[in-house]
Amino acid sequence: MVKIKTPSELLNQNISDSISAKKSFLLNSVQIENFEKAVLLIAERYRDGGRLYIAGNGGSAADAQHLAAEFVSKLAKDRAPLPAEALTVDTSILTAIGNDYGYDQVFARQVRGKMTEKDVFLGVTTSGNSPNILCALEACSERNIPSVVFTGHDGGAVKALADHCVVASGERTATIQEIHIVLAHSLCEYVENLLFG
Repeated sequence: MVKIKTPSELLNQNISDSISAKKSFLLNSVQIENFEKAVLLIAERYRDGGRLYIAGNGGSAADAQHLAAEFVSKLAKDRAPLPAEALTVDTSILTAIGNDYGYDQVFARQVRGKMTEKDVFLGVTTSGNSPNILCALEACSERNIPSVVFTGHDGGAVKALADHCVVASGERTATIQEIHIVLAHSLCEYVENLLFG
């Protein structure tokens, strides 16, 4: 019979795994450079009057909403709002597209209907293989809309489609998502500091 860890043992293991994954990410110069390029792109688009559109599934959908809220409200300082939208929140749009065109198209159709070349699409997918994120990236490519993806594991299929792909370290979905939140907060903090001093 397998011994179940106590709550404190489980917490200790999860925090240790999180620290290890974050240290591994910090030592990955390729991913740090990918992140920097992605952040500078988003900051440039904001300076030029663009908007940020974010999408993900499940926990990554919540992360998309979380990041949009940080941009529109604030992260760390009182400042003017920055335009950002999670493509995961309008149930009428999601269910209409899902019903009429299929779930794979729920983000792609919004990209085509809402975004311009001045904007940036940010996809969040721990696997890197979410069909609706892949379709959204194809829509971005068709319309010359720059794209960024936060992903995990080996990067998945999104690596071949996104302009900038940041692959988080970690074996487990939860650990990858924790790094995604650090990436999102760091992105927002940089843009706040750059645009508002």
